[in-house]
Amino acid sequence: MTAEDQFRQLAAEKILIFDGGYGTSIQKYGLSEADYRGDLDLAKDQKGNNDLLCLTRPDIVEAIHTAYLDAGADMIETNTFSSTGIAMADYGCEHLVKELNIAAAAIARKCCDAATAKDGRPRFVAGSIGPTNKTLSISPDVNDPAYREVDYDTLKNQYREQCEALIEGGVDFLLVETCFDTLNAKAAGMAAREAEEASGRSVPLMLSFTITDMSGRNLSGHTVNAFWYSLRHLKPLTIGVNCAFGADLLRPYLSELAKNADTLILAYPNAGLPNELGQYDELPETTAKLISQWVDEGLVNMVGGCCGTTPAHIGAVAKALAGQKPRVVPELPVVTRLAGLEPMHIAA
Repeated sequence: MTAEDQFRQLAAEKILIFDGGYGTSIQKYGLSEADYRGDLDLAKDQKGNNDLLCLTRPDIVEAIHTAYLDAGADMIETNTFSSTGIAMADYGCEHLVKELNIAAAAIARKCCDAATAKDGRPRFVAGSIGPTNKTLSISPDVNDPAYREVDYDTLKNQYREQCEALIEGGVDFLLVETCFDTLNAKAAGMAAREAEEASGRSVPLMLSFTITDMSGRNLSGHTVNAFWYSLRHLKPLTIGVNCAFGADLLRPYLSELAKNADTLILAYPNAGLPNELGQYDELPETTAKLISQWVDEGLVNMVGGCCGTTPAHIGAVAKALAGQKPRVVPELPVVTRLAGLEPMHIAA
């Protein structure tokens, strides 16, 4: 049985549990620049380069993965949110992209396999692919609206380098997350599909949208449903929403997506909104209660946490949702599936 078959079988039986934030957990270690750098000969300051820890402090990454698995996670993501050449250029680490992604995937794989060996319950590894710090849809120069810092083919090739390394390292799925630009997400999605084909094995795609303001749109101006209809041709295993807000403020957008997406939904909110110091104060029990409301309304198949969430938050969510029924994936009208129209647009 493939990882996808196992995942779908479990998703039909229960609400699956995703992991939580990594930056939040890493910050608690109080690492110095030397901890980030390790023995690597790098010209730039590396403090804050969390992904690099997969090479220099794999013990910390492994400990965080294990904490989430012990808390009840069915899936963990690799510590590779910024592990493309474009993002790593800020730290002068472009040359480490392949090595970093392979190492990150191997660490997560090792942790999942160890957890499964203990109790026989399948665990899955999602390769985390972040949005990069460039946008294809919007000019960074207000005086030159046509200017772009990167073109589509360049960005897709950057994503493909990451995807190929994650697959080589042993991930089960590729998660394109925190998508603030729909065209960026298209480039990443196509890169993932190309890398999957080149690998010769099945590595399903997962997609996650992020809202940038209370209008419910991402930075490129798309609603969550527009995002879904723009990317559904990639046939993602899951579609969903992450980051931006807490579970309470994400609920209405998630509700819209749940009505229209004929695939599984994964959602992972922040631990509320940050305080004036940029810290997250929402308690695990509060996050669990708010996410339970999603489940009561039949909105999700898999849930986890993003910024500010910890193993304690994931543990509380797992406990609260034990035995709860997952969302039923809707069977949309044939014309809807073919044309990409919302059900409300179909005449009775």
